[in-house]
Amino acid sequence: MDVAGKLVVITGASQGMGAGTSLALGKQGARVILVARTKAKLQAIADQITAAGGEAHVRPCDLSDPASVTALGEEVTSSLGVPDVIINNAGAGRWLAVDETPLEEAVQMMQAPYFAAFFVTRVFLPAMIERRSGLIVNVQSPMSRVVAGGCTGYAACRWALRGFNEGLRADLRGTGVRVTEVMFGEVTSDYWDNNPGAKERLPGIANMLIPTMTTEQVGAAMIKAIRAERRVFMRPFMLTVIVCLLWMFPSFVRWLTVRTGWQRELS
Repeated sequence: MDVAGKLVVITGASQGMGAGTSLALGKQGARVILVARTKAKLQAIADQITAAGGEAHVRPCDLSDPASVTALGEEVTSSLGVPDVIINNAGAGRWLAVDETPLEEAVQMMQAPYFAAFFVTRVFLPAMIERRSGLIVNVQSPMSRVVAGGCTGYAACRWALRGFNEGLRADLRGTGVRVTEVMFGEVTSDYWDNNPGAKERLPGIANMLIPTMTTEQVGAAMIKAIRAERRVFMRPFMLTVIVCLLWMFPSFVRWLTVRTGWQRELS
């Protein structure tokens, strides 16, 4: 798929990977729809895109609220049309062990990425199926494959998104609508500032072997992922190597991930 002229919905577009992806797509001629909670942050990204000659539309929305997402789908479809690409990028959540996690926060973690991806996909999907074309990109974390200690709620919501991705692909077989799972390693973004303590819990295997990406690199990689339309698209290369090793030597990679990750201190 060539992104030029395509209508692309990007959730979590106000910062980090979402902002980097939005800017990259806008510069390549995509018509981007920026979705997140905070209008001012979205407008700042939109202004950069329009200043570079691109097209951007700001749509603030609480993606955890079904009524708000339904209204978003109806408004976008009526005013701009049916999206060609949906990038389910919205996601948050602190890295906490179960006994560290407030019950309310466990629910919030599931709202994004899982429910946000489900809701946004659901409101646009019937029209995409009717048109028999489109691409849904689910942005994933390596924690959907192998889990370290101290981030149970975060990992659970990522495994939920993984299940959604696989089920959606099976649902859409033969419809012309494709599904791509995109996975990145550590990215330099506001995520770490918004979730203090999470960076310190990254497994040592990740810090040693997987290079950190910038949001600009993520944006360029996302365009490649959209063009390639693979089932799974990973960057950087060493992340692919580790996932392959997980497939060949699952027990060893899981042991190494846990062993080099967060360790509980008992008195």
